[in-house]
This record gives sequence, structure tokens and C-alpha cells, in this order.
Amino acid sequence: MSAPRPTLFAGRGLWKAPVAGLLQKHDSYYKRYLHRNYRIFATITHRFGRRLTLTGWVMIGGTVAAAALGADTNVSLSYQTFAVLGCLVLASALCTPLSRPKVSLERMLPKFGSVGETLRYHIRIRNQSRQPQNALTLIEELPDPRPTFEEFVGTPEPGEERRNWFDRTYGYYRWRWLLARNIRARIPELPVPNLPPGGETAVTAELTPVRRGVLRLTGTTVACPDPFGLFRSLRKTPLAESILILPKRHAMPSFELPGAMKYQLGGVSMASSVGESEEFVSLREYRPGDPLRRMHWKSFAKLGKPIIKEYQEEFFVRHALILDTFGDTAREAIFEEAVSIAASLAWTIQDQDSLLDLMFVGPEAYCFTSGRGVGHIEGMLEILASVQMCREKEFGALEHLVLTHAAELSGCLCVFIAWDQPRQRLVKGLLERRLPLRVLVVSELGKSCPMGVMEAQPENFHVLPLGQVAEKLATL
Repeated sequence: MSAPRPTLFAGRGLWKAPVAGLLQKHDSYYKRYLHRNYRIFATITHRFGRRLTLTGWVMIGGTVAAAALGADTNVSLSYQTFAVLGCLVLASALCTPLSRPKVSLERMLPKFGSVGETLRYHIRIRNQSRQPQNALTLIEELPDPRPTFEEFVGTPEPGEERRNWFDRTYGYYRWRWLLARNIRARIPELPVPNLPPGGETAVTAELTPVRRGVLRLTGTTVACPDPFGLFRSLRKTPLAESILILPKRHAMPSFELPGAMKYQLGGVSMASSVGESEEFVSLREYRPGDPLRRMHWKSFAKLGKPIIKEYQEEFFVRHALILDTFGDTAREAIFEEAVSIAASLAWTIQDQDSLLDLMFVGPEAYCFTSGRGVGHIEGMLEILASVQMCREKEFGALEHLVLTHAAELSGCLCVFIAWDQPRQRLVKGLLERRLPLRVLVVSELGKSCPMGVMEAQPENFHVLPLGQVAEKLATL
């Protein structure tokens, strides 16, 4: 019997793997080519934007226009204008290194800031030369916002699938979105008063954070224009400092959290002697080791033997603030709003005489407690400033964390970035334990969100669409 002849399908199978590998390799080279060119273009734009003054841009534009109009010297005399302007630009560029300022800087930066709130701080500048320094400008240096190749390849722009084939292929809008996302603050250039030889002054700078987390300032650049006013010489002073940017907080009306007191294991130390630190249970005979401060002196005098007051650990109110951190890049804007909502809730209920547990999942499951002397709300805001989305674990990790602590809780505030079956299963488990709940779901604008398991409690279910979060929170 002869061997079967290879079919057409088999032949295609032999070519499929090599062709796929070749296409994948070509795609990688192409993306690296795009990334390298976008980085170079961003570098050139950044450097020229700093070096040239507005007058310099006008002068160079006029030089280029004169060169184009005077290409034929027999027809136009614009070449003479080109020669004059070109010499002026060249002379200005050659004089630029001679005007580098000699100054020393000292920045006085606060410890905290908040997203969207303008932060003011002081910079002290001293002239270390024997010449007066005029028309100086301070430029704060932030970390390089250009995305890495891994970011450029692996982080699609939200809604990118709706763009046309050309935009998706060249990825320019993705590059612009990533570039804007990596800029963590807006800091305008700061003019400096004229400094006499050896003079010193302090100026007030303004910084507006646009993203929470640690904001790093790598240095401060002093710009000084050349004698012609076309170019600027730059001198960078390395002043590496950082400031923690807290999440944006929305104005909310004060409201009472539902829930009754519950017994807390270790309640005395948790309560930090605030409120009812212990509850009296009964009297009993003295045992070796009992503290004398618990002695019931009236019974001692009546019975002639030491009697001790027995206490039970405190019953007090304890609430959980549950933050949903599970999502992908497409939900990043929703997640940031959820963090702001959690910060707003924590800030609003900070004065209530209860404990508040912040529960979320990152690389691990976390539970941070504040209130009644255990911790301060500022510490919880610092934690919220650094929390990131969790993509390595399933939502079940948060469900396990919450239900494990459910017996100690008096009520829950849930902040979700979706309202699917896993989230509703967690809420159903809390309802079965008869825990009072308030559920807040952040959603896209115009997207419907049925109540599901919260149909029996519509007053405790709130949908907060993007762009209307502040208005909705103000009506809670």
C-alpha cells in the first residue's frame, strides 16, 4: 500500500507557523520603529519649545518664509531679507551659551497635596555672579512622561477599537493619550524679579496635581534669554523632592451610618479608651493577678474578702468601606472616580464615634482601620493615594476578605466599578448576614444599571455616572 499523498490542508499547515512567526516579528519591528520616532519627535518638540522664545519662533518663521520667496534671486529681493534674518538668528544662537545664569536654588515643598487643588510653595533663588540677572524664568522638572515601549504596545487607548484602521495602525492617538496620562501635574513657568549681584529673593510657585500618588520633582531649570531675545540658555539644578498627592474629594452632606454595636475581640485596645471601653458583667471573688483598680470596695467592706468587678470587652460600632479594585485599562477612569468617592466617604464620616475599615485587594488583601484613636483619616487617605487596580486576582479575593470580617461589622459602604454577578454575589452574602448596606456603583455616562439584589432597598443603591459624580454625591 502506497503512502497517502499530502493534502492541500496539510501543505497550508506546514506554512502556517513560519508565516505567523514572520508576521509577528515584522509587527514587533514596526511598533519599535513607531515608538522610536515618536520619542524623537517628542524630544525635539520639547527642547525647541524651551529654547526658543516667542520672538524667536516668529524670527525663524520669517527666515524660512524669506528663503522660500527668495529662491529665485532674479525675480525677488526676498533673499536679502533672508540673509539679514539668518545672520541675526545665527548670532543669537552663538550668544546663547554666554548668558547662562549662575544662581543657587532652594525649594520649600509641603508634604501633601490633593488632585485638582492648586498648591502653592516657595522657591528661594540667589544670584551667585557679579553681574545682575534679569528676565530669568524658573521651570520645574518632572519625570520623563514619554511612555516606554512596553507601555506603548501593551496599553491601548480607551475607545481605540472605534478608531479607523489608519489611526489604529500608526498608534499616534495612543501615544498622545499615554503622554498626557504620564504627566502628573501642571506647573507653569515662573518669572523671577531682577536680581542684583549677590542678590536673593523668594518667589511663589503654583502646582496643580492631575493624578494621585507620589509626585516627584527631579530639579529646577533656570532659563535666561540671550541679548537678542530669540533663544534661552538653560541651567538645571538637581533638586529631587517628592510630594504625596491625595485623591480628589467631593463635597458630601453628613449622614449617619446604620448599624448597631457589636462585640469586638480586643475591643479595649481597639477603642483606645474612647467611649464605653468596657461593659460591666458581674462581681466575683479575687483571683491572684487581678488588678486592684477593679476592686469593688463596698463588697469588700461588707463581706470581709476582696471582690472584683468583672468586665466584658467593649461593644461598639464598626463599618467597612469596601473599594472595588478589579478592572482593566478601559475602566481606569471609572476606577479613579471610585477612589475619589472612597476618599470622600472616609473624609465625611471621620468625626463619627466608630471604627472604619478600608478593605481592598492589591497584590494582597488589605484591611486598614481608622477611628477611635486607632488611626487617623490622613493615614487612610495616604493609602488611597497609592492604591492601584488589581489585574492578577479574581474578585473572589475581595469577597473572601469581606465575608471573613462580616461578623465584626455593623454595616458596609460598598464602592464598585461594575455591577455584575460577582459583585452582586458579595452584596447578597452581606444581606443574608443582615448587615445594613449602602452600595455605590460608578458607571459610564448613559449606561443603565439594574438594581439586581438591591431591589428590596432602592434607597441604599446609588448609580454614579462619570461626569455627574459630584452632583450625585451631594444628594446622598
